[in-house]
Amino acid sequence: MPYFLSPGEWLIAGLVLAALFVFVPRLWPRLERFQPEPTGRRPVKDYRLPYQLSSDYWLYNRYCRWACSRYDVLVVGDSVVWGHYVSEHNTLSHYLNEIAGGDQFANLGVDGIHPIALEGLLRYYARGISGKTVLLHFNPLWISSQKHDLQTDKEFQFNHPQLVPQFVPKIPCYKASYSDRIGTAVQRYVAFLGWTSHLKQAYLGNLDLPRWTLEHPYANPLMEISNFKFQISDLPAIGPAEHVPWDEKTAAKRDFQWVELETSLQWRSFRRSVELLRVRGNTVFVLVGPFNEHMMNDEGIEAYRKIKSQVEHWLQQNSVPYFMPPVLPSRLYVDASHPLSEGYATLAKQIFESSRLARFQNHSFKEKFGRRRAGDG
Repeated sequence: MPYFLSPGEWLIAGLVLAALFVFVPRLWPRLERFQPEPTGRRPVKDYRLPYQLSSDYWLYNRYCRWACSRYDVLVVGDSVVWGHYVSEHNTLSHYLNEIAGGDQFANLGVDGIHPIALEGLLRYYARGISGKTVLLHFNPLWISSQKHDLQTDKEFQFNHPQLVPQFVPKIPCYKASYSDRIGTAVQRYVAFLGWTSHLKQAYLGNLDLPRWTLEHPYANPLMEISNFKFQISDLPAIGPAEHVPWDEKTAAKRDFQWVELETSLQWRSFRRSVELLRVRGNTVFVLVGPFNEHMMNDEGIEAYRKIKSQVEHWLQQNSVPYFMPPVLPSRLYVDASHPLSEGYATLAKQIFESSRLARFQNHSFKEKFGRRRAGDG
């Protein structure tokens, strides 16, 4: 004979579920061993979000809060900051720390995070970044074509769609259903949904529970998370065979179809990110490029330099300290925007040297860099 819950039992069941819904995501960090601390020879300063977990925004939120409590400067940006072609020991933040002589710079880069997605990441998952110094990278690659700028009407798969505006402003190439958009928007505010997404990515191979059980019919998913420690190796996104200068793969010049800055969706989002960080009390220092001008034709270089001039004008007009490094030697680029290890080392040195220039208006940033550099001898 079927048994039906009484109203009181339904109430108790509802309260238990509500408690799990609210408190489990808060208690989980006490159980799960997330330790960017030194293990063996691995220094703290070289930690970065694992490549396989680039879309684990719940974990990014956690790492962000951890980094904010321990580092002076947060280095924020896309795969150029993350270090797409290099190991964790050869990134921009690594070489900045090496010059500073200590653990001052945290790598908060995320592979594939274009400016529209970065705005969403900062707005919804990096609220802990406040009252800090932020080195924010702007990669001109994202305005090098209508497709990169997400302005094409034809749908295509782009990085981090969960972070872009779901309704307003409209992203022409984003064609997700309204139910998917609503679900994505809700997840930004409901910690439980972010936590379940973290479990799926960190423990279940990015599979939802029904699909995971189909692929592992004799395994218990609870056993996968019972040790509360995800085993994800930190590897560069591309294999070692690709770690060669761009002109050893092709010497052909590329014709970049640069987007007008005033109509660029990516540039508009980048500006909003700068404003959002400053509203939260952060000191923002913008690094523009360095883009690989060696692979541009003459027309492309002319258009690019015009855009750089417009970017510089906006930064000056809004009193944002910035650095536009000179183009690196051709042999130090892997592609249009990613340096090799030596390129990162050179760029880090240029950033420290630039911090003494009078045209950078933020004195706290200059003094911080100048003090570290002077102490380094």
